[in-house]
Amino acid sequence: MITTSKGVKVRSISLYTTLIFLFFGSASIAIAAPYAAIVIDANNNAVLHQQNSDMRLHPAGLTKLITLYAAFDAIRLNEFSLDDMVTISEKSAAEPAVKLGLRAGLEIKVRYLIRAVGVKGANDAATALAEKISGSEAAFVDKLNRTSKRLGLTRSSWSNAHGLTEQGHLSTVRDISTLMLSHKREFPDFFSLFGRLSTDTGMKTASNSSKRILTSIEGIEASRYGYTRAAGFCAAVYVTRGSRSIVVVVHGANSTKDLVDRLSALIDANI
Repeated sequence: MITTSKGVKVRSISLYTTLIFLFFGSASIAIAAPYAAIVIDANNNAVLHQQNSDMRLHPAGLTKLITLYAAFDAIRLNEFSLDDMVTISEKSAAEPAVKLGLRAGLEIKVRYLIRAVGVKGANDAATALAEKISGSEAAFVDKLNRTSKRLGLTRSSWSNAHGLTEQGHLSTVRDISTLMLSHKREFPDFFSLFGRLSTDTGMKTASNSSKRILTSIEGIEASRYGYTRAAGFCAAVYVTRGSRSIVVVVHGANSTKDLVDRLSALIDANI
C-alpha cells in the first residue's frame, strides 16, 4: 500500500472518478426509454407477438390517436363540423415544437387542425382542437379519460392533448393498438389521413412525421409516429399485405432507423 500523500491523492481521484461514473451511468440507465412492442391480427384481434405490452409508458406523439378519436367522435355526434372555425388561443400558440406555427387570434377550420394533428403531429393544433371540443384542455383531458374507459384502454391515463411528457400521462402498446384498430373500424372515412405523405393545412403544406416509415415499409395503410426523450422513438402502424392486416406498435426504439428496422422485422415475421 502507498502511504505517501501523493498516493492518497491518487486514490482520492480514482474514487471521485468512480463515483462520477456510477452517478452518470445510473442516470443514463434511469432515463433510457423502455422497449415495448405488440403485433395484433386486425381480422381477429389475436396477439401475434408481445413484449412489455402492458407496461405503462410515456406515449409521446401516439397520444394524437386518442385526441383525434375524440375529434372524430364529436363530428360523428354533430357537435361541430369540419368547416367550423376555431380561434387560436395564446395557450395553443405557445405549445412547443413540433408545431404548425399557429398564431393567437388566428381563425382556422377544424379540418385543417385535424390534418395538422394527424399528419404532421402538430402540438399547437392538438391543443387548439382540444379547446374546440371541450372548451379547455383540462376539460378535454377529462373527456379523454372517459373515452379511454369506454374503449377498454385499462392502463392509459391522459394529461394533455399532444403527448409531451407530463406526470401521469401514460399508456401501453396494447392500448395504443386498440386505439388504432378503433380508428380503422369506427372512422374508415378518416383513416386515410394517417397514410398521407403530406397535406394542405390551410397555411402551408405539411409533411407526415411518419414519412420515413410510410416510404420504407411495404403495405403501410396508416402510421402515427412519436418521439420524446422519455418515450424514445415510437410508432403505431396498420399494415395490409394481400388478405392479411396487422397492427404493430413499437415503443422505445433508439433512433428513427432503429424504429423502422424493428417495425419491418415484426411485420415480416407476422404477416
